[in-house]
Amino acid sequence: MTDDQLSLTFAALADPTRRAILARLSTGEATVNELAEPFSISIQAVSKHLKLLERAGLISRGRDAQWRPCRLETAPLETASDWIQRYREDWRDRFDRLDQEIQTIQRREKGEDHE
Repeated sequence: MTDDQLSLTFAALADPTRRAILARLSTGEATVNELAEPFSISIQAVSKHLKLLERAGLISRGRDAQWRPCRLETAPLETASDWIQRYREDWRDRFDRLDQEIQTIQRREKGEDHE
C-alpha cells in the first residue's frame, strides 16, 4: 500500500472501531481511557487504533502534564470527501444521461404502440 494521504485516510476509515473513535472525537477531545470505555477491547488495542488514526492525520494528540487528549483533525476527511464528490458528480451525470436515454426509448416505444 502506498503512503499517500488519501490511501491512509481510507485505510483508517475501513475499521468500525476507528470510525467510532472518530465519531466520539467529533464531540470533543478525549483521553485514551475515555475513548476505550465503550469498547470491549484492551486499552493497548485502542492505542493501536489511535496510532493508525494519528499516522493518517485524522487525529492529533496534545500534552497537558499527564493528560494527553486526542482531537479530531478534519483536513484528511475533507480531502476524502472532495475526492468522493468528484466521482459522485461524474456518476450523477452518467445516470442523468442514462435516464434521458431510457426516457427517449420509452417515448419511442409508446409512439410505436399507438401506430
